[in-house]
Amino acid sequence: MSQHADLTPQEAWERLESDPHAVLVDVRTQAEWSFVGLPDLTSIGKRVVPVEWTTFPDGAPNPHFLDQLRTALPSEDAPVLFLCRSGARSTAATAAATAAGYTAAHNVTEGFEGELDAQGHRAVNGWKQAGLPWRQG
Repeated sequence: MSQHADLTPQEAWERLESDPHAVLVDVRTQAEWSFVGLPDLTSIGKRVVPVEWTTFPDGAPNPHFLDQLRTALPSEDAPVLFLCRSGARSTAATAAATAAGYTAAHNVTEGFEGELDAQGHRAVNGWKQAGLPWRQG
C-alpha cells in the first residue's frame, strides 16, 4: 500500500483493527458528531479523534486544525486515517497533514455517510452503509 493511499471504510476498519498505531480522525463538525453519529471503535480498544476541518455553523476553515491535530497526535509517523461525511473534507485534511509532515496520512473514501443516491439520500456507501460499528452522538 502506498503511504498516502485512499482506503475504503472496510479497509480503514481492517487497518485500525490490525495496526495498534493507526488512528481514526473524524474531521466533520461538532454538530455532525452529535446529530449524525460517530464511528465506534470500542470493540478494538480505540477511540475516534475528533478534529473539525471546518467550523459549525459558518463552514469556515478551522484555523487551528493542524495545532489540534498535533496535540491529539504528536507522532507524525503514526498511520492517520481521515474521515468526513463523504470524502471531500477528509481529502483536504489528508493533504494538509501530509504537507505538515505526517508521513502516513490516508483519506477514507466514501466518508461516514457516503454519496447521495438518485433521491438525494446518503444511502449508497460509506462507513454506516458498510455495516461498520457506529453510535449516535
